[in-house]
Amino acid sequence: MTDEIIERSAGALAKVARMNQAMRHEEPDRVPMGEFYWGSFLHRWRGELNLPQDANPYKHYDLDWIVTVPNMDPHIKSFEIIHEGPEDVMVRTGFEAVLHKRFDIPMPESRSWDTDTIEKLEAFAFDDAWDRRRYFEYGDHQIGGVGDGFQRNCAPWLDTVRSIRKDFAVYGSMIEASECLTRLIGQMNTLNWMGEYPDRLGEQILRIGNFYVECLKAQLDAGRGLLDGIVIWGDVAYAANMFFSPAYWRAYYRPTVERMISLCHDQGLPVIYHGCGNVASILPDFIEMGLDAYNPLEAKAGLDVVDLRRQYGHKIAFCGNSNMQVWEEGSMVNVRREVLRKLNAAKGGGLIFQSDHSVSSGVSGRTYDYIVKLVREYGNYPLDLGEYDEEM
Repeated sequence: MTDEIIERSAGALAKVARMNQAMRHEEPDRVPMGEFYWGSFLHRWRGELNLPQDANPYKHYDLDWIVTVPNMDPHIKSFEIIHEGPEDVMVRTGFEAVLHKRFDIPMPESRSWDTDTIEKLEAFAFDDAWDRRRYFEYGDHQIGGVGDGFQRNCAPWLDTVRSIRKDFAVYGSMIEASECLTRLIGQMNTLNWMGEYPDRLGEQILRIGNFYVECLKAQLDAGRGLLDGIVIWGDVAYAANMFFSPAYWRAYYRPTVERMISLCHDQGLPVIYHGCGNVASILPDFIEMGLDAYNPLEAKAGLDVVDLRRQYGHKIAFCGNSNMQVWEEGSMVNVRREVLRKLNAAKGGGLIFQSDHSVSSGVSGRTYDYIVKLVREYGNYPLDLGEYDEEM
């Protein structure tokens, strides 16, 4: 816990207010914007716009919010380097999983998991959720260090929060059981054991979920007074439907996610849940749970934020859904149509504009620059979307 007072710019305070108003389904001055970026996109963006190598799109475009990640590895430990070369690295992480990271490919490949039987999962012991190293110290951790890039000795989470909140709305984040299992045992083991041992695995899902509830408590305590919201990471769906039945999700995943949302609300913090794929079958559950906003609403999974707004009204806010495939295609006519049409969902508040996942290297820097300028021009309230205006 910290009592430190950090001066915030007028711009940062306006961004916090803008985000909160949007999620309360009020119309702020303009539609808030955020984003997640691939490192390869950032390299392309800087080159095409002739920007310096340290140029940052959050600052360059004065975006509204940034998400931060503490150490969420089950075991707090330094990476075990299995192989390291100029083109790639292979490491064992605190998830006791081996990852192969090629530097020319955005995401790492999972090679193996030490926890390869349900008996090993049942015996797996998690390090203390309240261990200070998760929030206050430098260290290796899989989610912060092995992803789009590769980084050793990540900066203390709280230092990152302090540095960002001067100019942006800053959100903490926590994974839930689904994200842990993907890293701890792999997706195939998760689905196979769900079929073979549904009740046994369900008990482990609840146990893991409760561990991350405790991690969230510790994070909220460490960042008390410094956070503007929380993101819960928890992919549970493919492009067409969920990984498993909604009934199974309700029995074993929902209870701890609901506790997480409640914990944040008890501290006055809004919650955005990030889950890829088509989650249409459980969106009513998130509304019942009091979730503030859902992200990323993948267009390629058949989700359309304008249709969802018509279906659910202002019972839940939305964050994302601008079609990355249209952005990658790069037709300015189609990009304009995509951006302005999706802004219809911002009528009455309730929309944070960004992509339906993250900005890939397939998007040109000029296209992204055009997208931001479109939202800045047409995302001011009251909205005037011209030929793309739709009745809501």
